[in-house]
Amino acid sequence: MAGKGTPATALLTKQKVAHELHAYDHDPRAESYGLEAVEALGLDRARVFKTLVAEVDGRLVVGVVPVTGQLDLKALAAAAGGKKAKMADPAAAQRATGYVLGGISPLGHRSRLPVVIDASAEGFETVFCSAGRRGLEVELAPAELIRLTGAVVAPIAA
Repeated sequence: MAGKGTPATALLTKQKVAHELHAYDHDPRAESYGLEAVEALGLDRARVFKTLVAEVDGRLVVGVVPVTGQLDLKALAAAAGGKKAKMADPAAAQRATGYVLGGISPLGHRSRLPVVIDASAEGFETVFCSAGRRGLEVELAPAELIRLTGAVVAPIAA
């Protein structure tokens, strides 16, 4: 595995969570990081999840949804116990998570953020999400992802 680890991979190793890393050459021109991973790694798009940071009633909340869908901000707000949600400022998302856009992992954030994972994740033996760097996906059991992030599971994909 080339390159150094990320806070996400360090957390998985420390917690002794079974996982597999999948690296690919990231194309800076790619319009969708998640769909780029699907194509580069030949994955089932329903099993690949993107990590989006939103603001719910003024606090940052992480939504994890399939790369083929969109984040339903109303559903995210409800799942996070709030009223109103909007996408977070990119700079605030990067500061809070410690990751760059396109490489934000649901794991190993700089600040402890509430996480909501779309309920569809529970339908798979394993799912894929960013391992904390563009061009690096991690495959793990959804139950482990939920446990490590302390996530709420709700239908938040549109």
